[in-house]
Amino acid sequence: MKNVKKGYRWLIFLCGIFLVSLLPNTSYAKQPESSYWYPEQLLNWTPENDPDAVFNRSQIPLRKQEVLYKVNDNAQSEARLVALSALNPTTSGVPSQGGKAFLANTFSYWQYVDLMVYWAGSAGEGIIVPPSADVIDAAHKNGVPILGNVFFPPIVYGGKVEWLNEMLIQHEDGSFPAADKLLEVARYYGFDGWFINQETEGGDANTAQKMKDFLTYLQQNKPEGMQIMWYDSMTKDGGIRWQNALTDQNSSFLQDGKTRVSDSMFLNFWWRDQQSSNNKAQELGRSPYDLFAGIDVEANGTSTKIAWDGIFPEGKAPLTSLGIYRPDWAFKTAATMEDFYQKENEFWVGKSQNPAITNDNGAWKGMAHYFTAKTAIQELPFITHFNTGSGKFFAADGKVVSTQSWNNRSLQDILPTWRWLKEGSQTVDVDFDWDTAFYGGSSLKLSGTIEADNPTHIKLYKTNLPIQKDTEISMTYKTDLKKTNIKLGVSFTDHPEKFSFLEVKKQSHNQWTTDTFKLKKYSDKKIAAISLWIESDKEVKDFTTNIGEIKIYNKHAEHNSIHSPNEGKVNKIEFNKGIYADIPLSWKPSDSDVSHYEIYRKLPNNEKEFVGATPNQAYYISNLKRNGKESSTTLEIVAVSKEYKRSKPEEISFEWPAYPKPEADFGADKTVAAPGQEIQFLNQSTEVTEEVEWQFEGGTPAVSHEQNPIVTYDKEGVYSVTLIAKNSEGESVLTKKEMITISEAVKDIKNIAMNKTASASGQCAPAEAAAYALDGKVTDNSKWCALGNAPHWLKVDLGAQYAISKFVVHHAQAGGEPQAFNTQALRIEVSTDGENWTEAVKVTDNTVAVSEHSISLTNGRYVRLWIDKPTQGSDQAARIFEFEVHGFLAP
Repeated sequence: MKNVKKGYRWLIFLCGIFLVSLLPNTSYAKQPESSYWYPEQLLNWTPENDPDAVFNRSQIPLRKQEVLYKVNDNAQSEARLVALSALNPTTSGVPSQGGKAFLANTFSYWQYVDLMVYWAGSAGEGIIVPPSADVIDAAHKNGVPILGNVFFPPIVYGGKVEWLNEMLIQHEDGSFPAADKLLEVARYYGFDGWFINQETEGGDANTAQKMKDFLTYLQQNKPEGMQIMWYDSMTKDGGIRWQNALTDQNSSFLQDGKTRVSDSMFLNFWWRDQQSSNNKAQELGRSPYDLFAGIDVEANGTSTKIAWDGIFPEGKAPLTSLGIYRPDWAFKTAATMEDFYQKENEFWVGKSQNPAITNDNGAWKGMAHYFTAKTAIQELPFITHFNTGSGKFFAADGKVVSTQSWNNRSLQDILPTWRWLKEGSQTVDVDFDWDTAFYGGSSLKLSGTIEADNPTHIKLYKTNLPIQKDTEISMTYKTDLKKTNIKLGVSFTDHPEKFSFLEVKKQSHNQWTTDTFKLKKYSDKKIAAISLWIESDKEVKDFTTNIGEIKIYNKHAEHNSIHSPNEGKVNKIEFNKGIYADIPLSWKPSDSDVSHYEIYRKLPNNEKEFVGATPNQAYYISNLKRNGKESSTTLEIVAVSKEYKRSKPEEISFEWPAYPKPEADFGADKTVAAPGQEIQFLNQSTEVTEEVEWQFEGGTPAVSHEQNPIVTYDKEGVYSVTLIAKNSEGESVLTKKEMITISEAVKDIKNIAMNKTASASGQCAPAEAAAYALDGKVTDNSKWCALGNAPHWLKVDLGAQYAISKFVVHHAQAGGEPQAFNTQALRIEVSTDGENWTEAVKVTDNTVAVSEHSISLTNGRYVRLWIDKPTQGSDQAARIFEFEVHGFLAP
């Protein structure tokens, strides 16, 4: 998908639970990752030989969406909307079950989306990518099918015709083994089909025919409900030519005579009018709404210029459906969670921030102007905590049970349908609050001013919920108001605009309080909407009220007991440094109707700490830190019902190894300094160190017990440094001989690698050759990049013998790429003759954008940078934006 006209390099992003008996008893050296493959890996994949597979399964079935009614007269529901969204910043390194960062792409405007494509894949990581399990869960909870991505890159971006040919291998019986694997993966992981994006050049008419046969085979063998979407790139002669419409050149990939080849097609972006596509679809006997006319918003978001009337002609039915490429613009360009949600609101609703009022939004009216919001809220119980799927902490029943930031979209609630549909007074503000939560990491916050005798009506949810004789609705809230001044509103499907209001009477006094109302008198009706009514007979300024839960349920179900999970076990644990543990957990599910499972750690004071949660029956605890010198740890697995009742815990315990003695290690901000110049020493000993003793030959002070002391040297010379690291189990001594050089020559130290001669093991493209790592520019278009399997190397000829004191490496993030692409493991070697090399630096755990490596003064003319692990995940592409070598001419 290559927008040549605008000069975008969209590939910047791309380059850059099951039953216990099926969980392999395997050693897990790392947090499980969401899958990504090349064709050969896909063909060899099975759940049994993939230790991460069990963690990558969605457990939430796809719900049904309903339109029901609309609040915006412009909106329609004939045309559909597909979003091609990078819901994770990289293809590799995506945790299977959420992560520890609060700021994550917790996309939440599912109500306007008919189909989601999980946008990922790159030549350097893998070209076949199923959605991560947490994203599948969130999509399904909201009634949205989600597709994985099969991406054959252009050759200029690392694509290989061999990959295409491997995928299209056909057996004598007519079967396509790669197609069978795609179907197996989708069934096992629980998602809804595949987006096929073939942009690798070099094919011919035979290739095109093979691809049509491949797609037809998928159609004939896929289960009911699974979808295959094709991208407008390859033409019937096998060439890559974007048509930007349905034409004779690409139509056979959608429909070939009476044969259905694909379920839908995403049309490229360079169009003004889609009337011809509409005509062609009808000629083929296909709905024009199987065509998704693409708009590319990756770079400019809501400032993108779109010929909207080319899809939505005024006063007429839409010509095609709409395809949005990279609506994750809102997340990618946001600095904070609040900024992200504001940009998403503008993207999907428009500047008015009211989905019922969009006419005056300007050129970008928002998706709510064109598409009717749908709902998947159609069965009881319905519970929302306004939990967005990430948090700065985790709360359960109003109590903070973990102070660790987190993200897990499996736990995201169905969020309000309308954001924000306010009627009456506009002085009451409504938004999400990530500083207060009843369950999860957020709540709904009302604030501002309540005008006297001028109420505010906030419509939140579109629903289709059946009411029975014992159905109740409750709201849990906290407020700083002496009088609550809030009513809970419900309307019914026979009159969606007519609300009945239930007055909240309990006094909160800034404590979580629950009011419950019986709905018996509305038996046999269906709830169409849920709202809040805020009023006062006197003006109330600067008020704050948080809504922590709204719950509609049948009372008899509320009293049902929930059974515990059982046969919980810890599979093989990996211990790190004696104080960290990676723990794969599994259990047999509760036989009750479960929403999800919570995992807790028991603490010595009889308190419990929340560790994580999942709808799955397997969970991986990564990097659990030992609590002091404890010898064992007990974990609890708790089943949570759909009414949010909790079972008794299933306990699991494990033993820690003997508490380790420390390992001494240290560095310094510089190893060459002038007399009297300060040097900052850095204690890098293992975490179990309780006490340190430094010894500085020739330095002031000569001895220090500080963690990171500052030392000066009065006289020129070469000096050794010793560090003793101690704890109750023993001590470790490390001496670095001749580490520090004190010389007046320090004034001559500079970056001696600038614009010097360089060579490398490979390059991604001519504009990403070795020389671009030495040009002094740290920008997104000046880097050395190398593809293929690591290790990669970059060799520099300094042109003369130099005394070298430090290296500085600018990794991917320094040039604007994701942190996940920063080099993790590297080595730097020095040579005087280019033949015999001495290792000067070795790093195995880098994560930062710019890494500095001071060394004892070393003579050399040649320097070689080895990239042993190019990224934080499994991407094998090296990305170095600048490599600096600091030193001065050797005497």
